[in-house]
Amino acid sequence: MSAPRTNLEKQKRRHIVPLLGMLLVVVFAAGLILYWQFEEASQGDGPGIEEPSDPGASPEVGSGTAD
Repeated sequence: MSAPRTNLEKQKRRHIVPLLGMLLVVVFAAGLILYWQFEEASQGDGPGIEEPSDPGASPEVGSGTAD
């Protein structure tokens, strides 16, 4: 069953504003997510060498005694 009195040009004009509004919301949300991710990354510690929790432990690998 088809819709009566279909006027595609009139429907295009009526739907353009809501579609642009939805597009604007999606772009804004994506911008917020990217901003949040970059802020979290810039405030992080980053990769690095962790200090051992044991004060007597040596940070060097293979520094044990040889037999």
